[in-house]
Amino acid sequence: MNQKVVAATRNVAIVGPYLSGKTTLLESLLFVTGAISRKGNIKDGNTVGDSVAEARDRKMTVEVGAASTEYQDIRFNFIDSPGSIEFSQETYNALIGVDAAVVVCEPITERVLTLAPLLKFLDDWEIPHLIFINKIDRLTCTDGAWGQRYREILDAIKSVSTRPLIPHQYPIGQGEELIGFIDLVSEQAYHYHSGAPADPVPLPESLREQEHAARAEMLEALANFDDHLLEELLEEIEPPQDEIIQDLRMELGADLIVPVFIGVAEQDYGVRHLIDALLREAPTPETTAQRRGLDGNTNKPVAQVLKTYYSPQGGKLSLVRVWQGQLTDGIVLNGIRAGGLYRLLGQQQNNLSVAMAGEIVAIGRLEGIQTGDTLAIEQSSIKLAKAEVAVPVYALAIAPENRKDEVKLSSALGKLMEEDRSLAWEQHGDTHEIILWGQGNIHLEVALARLRRKYNLPMVTHLPQVPYKETIRKPTTSHGRYKHQSGGHGQFGDVYLDIKPVSRGEGFNFSETIVGGVVPRQYIPGVEIGVREYLTHGPLGFPVVDVAVTLTNGSYHSVDSSEQAFKQAARLAMTEGMPKCEPVLLEPIMSVQVSSPIEFTSKILQLLTGRRGQILGYEGRSDWQGWDCVSAYLPQAEMHDFIVELRSLTLGIGFFNWQYDHLQEVPEKLKEKVLTTAGNSNGNGKG
Repeated sequence: MNQKVVAATRNVAIVGPYLSGKTTLLESLLFVTGAISRKGNIKDGNTVGDSVAEARDRKMTVEVGAASTEYQDIRFNFIDSPGSIEFSQETYNALIGVDAAVVVCEPITERVLTLAPLLKFLDDWEIPHLIFINKIDRLTCTDGAWGQRYREILDAIKSVSTRPLIPHQYPIGQGEELIGFIDLVSEQAYHYHSGAPADPVPLPESLREQEHAARAEMLEALANFDDHLLEELLEEIEPPQDEIIQDLRMELGADLIVPVFIGVAEQDYGVRHLIDALLREAPTPETTAQRRGLDGNTNKPVAQVLKTYYSPQGGKLSLVRVWQGQLTDGIVLNGIRAGGLYRLLGQQQNNLSVAMAGEIVAIGRLEGIQTGDTLAIEQSSIKLAKAEVAVPVYALAIAPENRKDEVKLSSALGKLMEEDRSLAWEQHGDTHEIILWGQGNIHLEVALARLRRKYNLPMVTHLPQVPYKETIRKPTTSHGRYKHQSGGHGQFGDVYLDIKPVSRGEGFNFSETIVGGVVPRQYIPGVEIGVREYLTHGPLGFPVVDVAVTLTNGSYHSVDSSEQAFKQAARLAMTEGMPKCEPVLLEPIMSVQVSSPIEFTSKILQLLTGRRGQILGYEGRSDWQGWDCVSAYLPQAEMHDFIVELRSLTLGIGFFNWQYDHLQEVPEKLKEKVLTTAGNSNGNGKG
């Protein structure tokens, strides 16, 4: 029974760049398979995908959505994924749980580079995938040369794919209009009809030669993986159609080839042939489980969380791939009882009593379980690999509009992080701001919209303060005396301090050379506390670093002296002495590695130097064909919108890794601007 169910399921992700038409393709797939009786559209905000408010407000996919349908006794679980690079974490989390991916792209050669990061991920994880060139009717064919223009877009895609492309179809045009295609496997021609299946028609004589050449190229590519097919081609034996399909299925399942299809999802053109190919050629869940080292036939359940949702009404929902065994309503996974089992169609939830191996379903109320976690009914040695979490590259400082809401904020942010692993937050130790980190400005806008809508937590935001520091250039000796008389016992403390700079990165050092008990031992800790408290806010208004302070002398009163009095005396000594030490302003410098296609390298170099960056060098990336990695030092003050400009220069696909490296003096021409800005920040001295 298990084997039959596994063989009768296909889990397919629909992925691709922003605006390629993924959600429209999903709508068409659901329509032609009968899951919905009427198609929605993005403009009207009534599609099965993009069903959350944030997606409909922006007319773009912002989180993974799931939709299940049946076609020819096969259950298809489709995963609709975001196209924007800012939400790619969502896509990658879900891709590890599917059997195949349909990569949707537009027929625009200049935008083909945007496929590179996605194809790289698919190849790294060995996820079988095919390409659907959507909006194929938009190819510019003023002279009717559809075949030539089709070849140009294929060549462009080949340049970013490490796997050979295997075109399944060849376009049929009439003047400037696309009217159909030729199936290169069966050599059957078809004419498109809006809202209806394509009609089989005789193969046009004018295209017979081009079709024959395209089919020969397809067979030769397949023959690279099949010696028997190669022998048939050498002996000029026409291979049977079943053999070609078998080769396509085996090579696709092993992620050795990338079949290519064409169509217009908005008109349902090519969509039926696409799902037919998925039915015939996409690997089964059992095949995928075996590739991951799992047994789809065992009775021991193993599942993995692909996406976490929170809704104000329904609470927590976990979208999971069942890798082996079966799940039942109420099952205990990782020590937590499941609160419902559902099959999804967008926001619609259909109750299930059981989910077999190979299914993608949703489970309610798995509290404490995170996206990517492996689920089992008992302690298991199996820990399935999960997508690496993207490095945060964009930040905003946030605070609740209503200060009474501060107590609710950490809990709400925690839930946001569960829904989206590429978000992060911190309370900065120097600036005391709450910083929300993400993958770009739209990414954070969506997160803030969720805080408002789901948790009634509207936020005010501003750019995060740069955690400037200060240090000193010259040593000095300073004296501080604190004397206070008020009725009874007074307060008296008297200290002499040597203040001197130390090497960059050494931090703070306190010592004493007291002799003769001029400052009793029990009061010396108070001196250090006073010095440390002063250093949190130096003469320029910032925390002081790389300073050594030595207590050399002093005096005390047998009745009026106390640790508190010596703390105050130390603060007075520091307040008097530090301005004499030539304080200098320091800024944090980040070590950054910027990656992009080689055609953008010169622009990256200009971008970095234009932001006071110091170029350390660049070299080709061995793991990214045709990409360079530029290393540089970049001031943190220049990094806030760095990712925005980087993406605008690189078709949205450039990225960088970064980490704190060192502190460096702020250039004199910028120092006054920083100090003026800090002085205007409510007088708090923060940068």
